[in-house]
Amino acid sequence: MPQSSLDFAYPWWLSHGHLILAAVFAATLVAGRVFSWARWLMIVLGLAFIWAATAATAMHWIGINVVPALPTQAFLQTGEGRVLDLGAGTGRSSIMVLTERPRTSLVALDLFGDSFEHHFGQEGSPEDRLLRNLRVAGVESRATIQRGDMLSLPFDADAFDGIVSAYAIDHLGRTGAAKALAEAHRVLKPGGDCLLMLVANDRWTKLAFGPLLAHGGTSGVEWWRERAIAAGFDVIEEGTRPATLFLLLRKPGPRT
Repeated sequence: MPQSSLDFAYPWWLSHGHLILAAVFAATLVAGRVFSWARWLMIVLGLAFIWAATAATAMHWIGINVVPALPTQAFLQTGEGRVLDLGAGTGRSSIMVLTERPRTSLVALDLFGDSFEHHFGQEGSPEDRLLRNLRVAGVESRATIQRGDMLSLPFDADAFDGIVSAYAIDHLGRTGAAKALAEAHRVLKPGGDCLLMLVANDRWTKLAFGPLLAHGGTSGVEWWRERAIAAGFDVIEEGTRPATLFLLLRKPGPRT
């Protein structure tokens, strides 16, 4: 799949901002060396350069503008079924599932409202931007795009074999996240899997952005585990990736 042809529309400052800062600080250090600036100022600029360069490396490993790898192979191990992507955005998580589970079909659901425009800008139709990425990835024939609210899903109960939500439910605040988990439980079949991928408040995000990307605030794995159990899920697996906390949840009951 040509990753370079995909456009997930994250702003330049998020993916390249630290690299630009590193270049600016490096140039300033050179100027300071030439003009013999004060030692304390050179130390401050050196520390700023080290931070920016390290944060740029962290953003490279996080890879926000590429399709992420499925964080656990235990998700939908049958390899087939109907999957719902809650908060599909420009398609990163949809393409992840459809690529790694090639016998699945998927409904890419998003409200395509103010939150979408805040993250991805206003250029063109949101659905068209998502569809373009699905086409580039070669998975559009197995995907359907639908407008909908995670807090009130437009589907019958037990409609999906699997659910994925990547960096979306944690935008909703604690009350909204609990409601979205309850809705996910309602539309998932017994025995179905729900994979949550959340922005982790870990050293990677703290290093790069401080609290700016902590969608869920200070909510850690314990809080998400408790909310998932309260919604009726079993917690099968949990873990971390750079800047990501993931939980694999399962709806109790025999798989249908």
